[in-house]
Amino acid sequence: MGVELRVGVLTVSDAGSRGQREDTAGPAIAELLDPLGAKIVEKAIVPDEPDQITAQLRAWIDNAGVNCVITTGGTGLGPRDITPEATRPVIDREVPGLAEVMRAAGLRHTPKAALSRGLAGATGSTLILNLPGSEKGVRENLAAVLPLLPHAVELLAGQTEHPAGAD
Repeated sequence: MGVELRVGVLTVSDAGSRGQREDTAGPAIAELLDPLGAKIVEKAIVPDEPDQITAQLRAWIDNAGVNCVITTGGTGLGPRDITPEATRPVIDREVPGLAEVMRAAGLRHTPKAALSRGLAGATGSTLILNLPGSEKGVRENLAAVLPLLPHAVELLAGQTEHPAGAD
């Protein structure tokens, strides 16, 4: 068993999309995924525009052969923070446990993590995770769910047989 983790990393940032801010969160995602042997097959930075976020997610899911898309940015309460709203139309099923684990991990570091609205879900055989926009938030949130990602993509790929005694 085992499915190669093929990931698209989408940074959602008005300033980043204009080249006015360096993206450190996207590279942090790639760094954290490296020990899993994950392959980053797509990377992009888009502004906080719902149509552009949704279109990029759909394009990767339909054409890029990704089985996991991780977004960073746009999960807070600011007026332009709309990543969860742009993600929701793309997913078939929410995976609330992953979002809960990520928020709980953030809460161990700051009470502000309770304000994160990031969601997790699946469409077809692709897992989608919304992470905060800060590198610190990305590291805390992704580290919390990292051990679950390989199993999640295996399940989405239809590998649902579990050996006796497996957790």
